Amino acid sequence: MTRLESEKAIINKPAKEVFNFLADFKNIGTLMPPQVVNFETDGATCKFTIEGMATLGMRYGSKTANTEIVMSKHEKAPFDFNLICKINELSNDSTELQLLFDADLNPFLKMMAEKPLTNFINLLLNRYKEIANC
Repeated sequence: MTRLESEKAIINKPAKEVFNFLADFKNIGTLMPPQVVNFETDGATCKFTIEGMATLGMRYGSKTANTEIVMSKHEKAPFDFNLICKINELSNDSTELQLLFDADLNPFLKMMAEKPLTNFINLLLNRYKEIANC
């Protein structure tokens, strides 16, 4: 299993607010960069295409109130994966957030996808930071 880690970001919101935002796929859709197309959600799952890469589907795997959200592969994807949101409350109005991407990548896929996937999770993180800290 390959683990990709985003940078850590300080979000000027309480952990509960960060958790509630990330626990709704409709909100996740607002974080997607322009190279993500065809984002669809039914509330419990989502599906989207990263141009030039793959179509990914996700569902919520587990949610630990205000500390962690795990999103897992749903339907077709070229590999098994989990996207983990680590939420660490620093104070009443400040939270540290980091995204982790665990993927079952063969050596060829790892070589091809590691950098774009790392960029993707950093884009999601930075987009949320921009939205939350406005």
